Amino acid sequence: MQARTIMIAGAGIGGLTAALALLQRGFDVIVFEQAPELKELGAGIQIAANGSRVLIELGLEERLKPIICEAASKEVRLWNTGQSWKLFDLGEDSIKRFGAPYWMVHRGDLHRVLLEAVRALKPDAVVTGAQVDGFEQVGEIVTVQLADGRTASGHALIGADGVHSRLRSQMFKSPQVRFAGLMAWRGLAPMDKLCPELQRPVGTNWIGPGGHVITYPIRGNTLLNFVGLVENVDWTSESWTEAGTKEECKADFEGWNSLIHEVIDVMSTPYRWALVGRDPLPVWTQGNVTLLGDACHPTLPFLAQGAIMAIEDGLIVARCLEEQPDHIHLAFKTYEGLRTERTAAIVRGSEANLHRFHNQALAEPVTAVEYVEREWQPEKVRKRYDWLFEYDATRLPIPA
Repeated sequence: MQARTIMIAGAGIGGLTAALALLQRGFDVIVFEQAPELKELGAGIQIAANGSRVLIELGLEERLKPIICEAASKEVRLWNTGQSWKLFDLGEDSIKRFGAPYWMVHRGDLHRVLLEAVRALKPDAVVTGAQVDGFEQVGEIVTVQLADGRTASGHALIGADGVHSRLRSQMFKSPQVRFAGLMAWRGLAPMDKLCPELQRPVGTNWIGPGGHVITYPIRGNTLLNFVGLVENVDWTSESWTEAGTKEECKADFEGWNSLIHEVIDVMSTPYRWALVGRDPLPVWTQGNVTLLGDACHPTLPFLAQGAIMAIEDGLIVARCLEEQPDHIHLAFKTYEGLRTERTAAIVRGSEANLHRFHNQALAEPVTAVEYVEREWQPEKVRKRYDWLFEYDATRLPIPA
């Protein structure tokens, strides 16, 4: 069989995961990326066992070891007093219970490792400065139109072009944007400038009325990743690269524990963006064209699963194409059928966690303790997270 050419719009984490998995399975791949160059963006992401097992399956474990952190546990802490409760163990416990580690990594580091692995198999696989504006299908051939007038053809097209997906807009009526009324701050703090309590190898959810903060170590425990979310109905910019000031960030967390302010004081330039919600698409596929990641199921970041969903998508779409390489439209419908229910459940679960993290019961010390001990009972935590971590995209049966 002649190698099928699979085109991918978008060289983010999901697009590169799909590209790598397809190249490893003998497909020809070309990835179109609108950015003129691929450079480090974003900050930290958490890769639970359901994501790390995919990256290990793709042969990336040794390349990732120098840059990931394996936190010992996750905890929840009160916004003002700092009182803490352990959510669950990680480290060896994650490997024992779920068969794979729980990693914390800089998004740019993971992206670089994926890009290097793709280029090792096909040096010219990624074309930068190439924005896919649309496509047309004639028979079994898909032709994409690029913004600069160029065209390219292949046997299939995967839209991994993110939350503002142009391909989704052409294929379906895009889900209406719903601003979540939240603004997120992110920044990185040098670990050696923080007090010992903040240097512990744990992931922490600071929860409070009207906001919450997530911190965890990345890049070999040399940086502390900070993401702070506050209720703000006026901020509507979705850009990840809009800089604010430390003074503005600190003002949004006035009255919060001094450890939060210590992180803000020493971190690099803080960036801010508005969080938006979109309903997940019930259908992702038209013929030999399908969608992946945020293009079809954009997820609020309250289960730490957004990037992992794109990683799972990338492997499973490749496995489905491997199973039915001569019937791409059927392979894409199989992929869609395997993924829509799970990803929609994660979108809903992330929205539920937003309300859990920001409850007004957290405003007063007595009700706050009662609330945490009720909402984060061990059995409730297991029910909330175990089904996420147990999922194995590497062994999921693929219908023939």
